Amino acid sequence: QVQLVESGGGLVQAGGSLRLSCAASERTSSSWTMGWFRQAPGKEREFVAAISWSGGSPYYADSVKGRFTISRDNAKNTVSLQMNSLKPEDTAVYYCTGSRVVAWGPDGVNYWGKGTLVTVSS
Repeated sequence: QVQLVESGGGLVQAGGSLRLSCAASERTSSSWTMGWFRQAPGKEREFVAAISWSGGSPYYADSVKGRFTISRDNAKNTVSLQMNSLKPEDTAVYYCTGSRVVAWGPDGVNYWGKGTLVTVSS
C-alpha cells in the first residue's frame, strides 16, 4: 500500500505563489503517473495536473495551464506542483494522486493523499 503525504498548502493572496509537495511512502512503480486533483467547497473533485514516470508530456487542466507546473523526482519519490498567479477560484483542497495511466477523473486514481488546503484571498 502506497501512502502519499502532501505538504505546502496555506493562505496566499491573489497573484501569489505556492509550491505543493507530495512524498510517497515507498518507491512507486516505474510506470505510474503521479498527479494532483483538487476539490473546492461544494464542488466535485477535479483533475489539475499529471506527469508520467519519465517526466515528459505533463498534462494540465485548462484552468491552470500556463500558471501551474508539475514536476517529479523519482530518486526521492516526490512530485511537486508549483502554482503561480493564484486566483481565488484556485481555493481548494489539493490531493496528490498515483495512477496506472493518466487519470482525468477520480475513478481512475489508484492512490490518494489526504489532501492539503490552499486558500487564495482576493
